Amino acid sequence: MARAENRESVGPAARMAAAVARKTRLKKGLTQDRLGTEMGFTGAAVSAMERLIHPVSDDMLVQLERVLAGGTGIFEEMRELVRLEKLPEQFRGYAPIEQKAVALWLYANHVVHGLFQTESYARALIAGSYPEPTSERAEELVVGRMARKALFERKPVCEIELVLDESVLRRAIGNEEFAREQLLYLAECARRRNVNLQVLPLDAGLGGEYSGDRGDLNIVETPAHDHVTYLEIQGESLLITDRAKVSTHRQRYAKIRAQALDPRRSLGLIEQLAGVRR
Repeated sequence: MARAENRESVGPAARMAAAVARKTRLKKGLTQDRLGTEMGFTGAAVSAMERLIHPVSDDMLVQLERVLAGGTGIFEEMRELVRLEKLPEQFRGYAPIEQKAVALWLYANHVVHGLFQTESYARALIAGSYPEPTSERAEELVVGRMARKALFERKPVCEIELVLDESVLRRAIGNEEFAREQLLYLAECARRRNVNLQVLPLDAGLGGEYSGDRGDLNIVETPAHDHVTYLEIQGESLLITDRAKVSTHRQRYAKIRAQALDPRRSLGLIEQLAGVRR
């Protein structure tokens, strides 16, 4: 029963990868055991992939490209498609938009924004969520989240602004070691030339204004220089393209940023919480 359920949940990209892998393996005259050995997997793992009992993993696609592709790049091209269909359903429509963005304006007030999470932080956060995912599903989600970081190195560069609520910095996820590692990584990100990172302090509302009260906010400038807003809450998502609404979101973001600490003071606070001595 479980195996049948696994097959039904496998997406079209993973199905295609499994079919191509099997046909190519047979054409080359390789047994599943032999292919597994050359890839660094067991024959049973290859069999499970081909029979859709366990969807092809990112690591397996890398090895399939090395052993079977013969320089064609076919499995490498499938990696992005397979990653995409393994993402949470509500995020799939937004993921390609994020990766092609010219600029991002982000605000997070519950946990560290996914683009800026360390692997340890992401794994603890995902594994501890509700409903609790299986270990296999949790690992798929971690791999997908880490793959988003390719945006930091993309050419042409994406200009990224992130405002984090101070409460996010003080909320440890996993354990204290993971929390410190995450803070140090945020400090590293803050030093990137294409990243502007600011902290909205806990006392931001004392002046009578607090613009961060409506939750997380993601605003994207597309390659066509249009602007869209992405919102996500309780496993549901909303992609907004209406210009008037997006304009309001951009103005609200500007207010949030204006109420935040400047980048230098923000970096200082992050390092202080991480225990960095200057």
